[in-house]
Amino acid sequence: MAFVRAGSLRFHVQRLPATAGAAAPDRPVVVFLHGLVVDNLSSFYCPLALPVARAGHEAVLYDLRGHGRTERPGSGYDSRTAVRDLFALLAALDLGRRPVHLVGNSYGGTLALHAALARPDLVTGLTLLEPPLGGAWVENMVDTLSAAALSLEDSTVPTELAALRLRKAAHLTAIADALLNRTTLIDDIAASRVFTPADHARLRCPVLVVCGEHSELLAGGRELAHHALRGALRILPGLGHDVLKESSGVLRETVLAHLDATAGAATAAGPRVGALVP
Repeated sequence: MAFVRAGSLRFHVQRLPATAGAAAPDRPVVVFLHGLVVDNLSSFYCPLALPVARAGHEAVLYDLRGHGRTERPGSGYDSRTAVRDLFALLAALDLGRRPVHLVGNSYGGTLALHAALARPDLVTGLTLLEPPLGGAWVENMVDTLSAAALSLEDSTVPTELAALRLRKAAHLTAIADALLNRTTLIDDIAASRVFTPADHARLRCPVLVVCGEHSELLAGGRELAHHALRGALRILPGLGHDVLKESSGVLRETVLAHLDATAGAATAAGPRVGALVP
């Protein structure tokens, strides 16, 4: 665990080396990107990051701008700045020239996709867990975040939770209040650019999309997997948007298999267009 300065911010980072004897020098570094507001790097640690490191891949986790223990400036929560943060952090970690495989959950999946489009020379693989890709998600998320902001404004909930010794809940609630009421996060999300089939078709790296059977984001996942040159979709039965929390065993096996299939094979032929992973 460390704090690393990249650009103008200090980021909270956790770097897990590949297990001794299992590492392969040609494998991309696996970088994890978490979701919005109450999420942070810890959501990946046990379900995916540790198994990935034990399987021979170096893993990097970090708290996004304003989240977890990373510094919280008042602005810069748009996707373009988030991608710049990612590349600046990789450079600060001396990983700016190594291939990376990005694993993004929810909004982190959106950022991973932006990064792959911006730097196809660097991003050699994507694993996107429940990525929000369409305009309807943006509208719904802005409404949800705006309602949450109003409920937290001048709220005594963080103090009450702390008094009950529910420290983690109090801490997360305080972070949510700070992000929603004292930064430009909601406005920046509202201005998010919507991906198009042409964007998906520009992707050259292997892309695995994982969605819950009942997720409202499944349609967007299908579209991405269909249009991406080397796209595949895995649908997890019985689940909604909670695939990271509720499907650790199946998800772990799915992600590790995708990493093994794509490691060191950035120019190899991937799955057929629109493949459905069993």
